[in-house]
Amino acid sequence: MTKKSKIKICLVCSAGGHFYQVLQLKEWWSKYEYFWITSNRVDSKGKLEGGRVYHGYFPENRNLMNALKNLFLAIQILKKERPDIIFSTGAGIAPPFYLIGKLLGIKLIFLETASHIGMPTLSGKLVYHFCDTFLIQHKFSKKFYPNAEMRGALI
Repeated sequence: MTKKSKIKICLVCSAGGHFYQVLQLKEWWSKYEYFWITSNRVDSKGKLEGGRVYHGYFPENRNLMNALKNLFLAIQILKKERPDIIFSTGAGIAPPFYLIGKLLGIKLIFLETASHIGMPTLSGKLVYHFCDTFLIQHKFSKKFYPNAEMRGALI
């Protein structure tokens, strides 16, 4: 087993496609200490056994009450865990964690999903202006996120 870097990463994402996109980047994030914030659904449960996992409040998209609950959850978890980086592909679980992460001085990296090249995601629009690094996977996304870093198809 290789020694992990001292960097700690918080992986925040909704279930389904957002979750599987983060899983596809395992070669990158597994080199570091990490923990997850995601839903308590069957598609994520089996894939995260043995890791540190916190469950957010869902449904989170356009649900003000759960957004507020996730905001307070973000305060609690981020103060406890003190990650160096928050990474997400979305969706609605990300903005509360990014807001608190920004206030705590945590580096914020967001990867806009490749499935939304014709229009920006709501999560992307909400976190774009306060991310340290905003990544896009298709050149068409540059019109919505002019300062984003184009990385090509990462996923």
